[in-house]
Amino acid sequence: MDIRVSHCFITVDDHERALGFYRDALGLEVRNDVSFEGMRWVTLVPPSQPELQITLETVGAGPGASPDDRRRMSELLAKGLLRGLIFATDDVDAAFDRIQATGAEVLQEPMDQPYGVRDCAFRDPAGNMVRLNQTK
Repeated sequence: MDIRVSHCFITVDDHERALGFYRDALGLEVRNDVSFEGMRWVTLVPPSQPELQITLETVGAGPGASPDDRRRMSELLAKGLLRGLIFATDDVDAAFDRIQATGAEVLQEPMDQPYGVRDCAFRDPAGNMVRLNQTK
């Protein structure tokens, strides 16, 4: 049996600002941009991994989310408590320099970790942590 990740979801509070990070700073390509019943989702793909669809979705997306659920999710997002993504790269230092030059918020400059990677971290405009790592 072959099982692969095909989609993952990132919650954002402003799609345009998020696109400035994921599309413009990280270099992901927009595959879809859909608005439906007050929600919006934008699907992006890494050029070197087009089968992986990363969807930026509205805070509290989903028909079952109550107004209180949406409020709480917005609060968690604002605090940076929702998990983000980890991207692999073959040159973390070059990726860091390119992303930092766009004005993205730096959480950690490139450093060697004791668990075998060199990595760095940024916060997207919504507060999600995004890490880039390179296997040593």
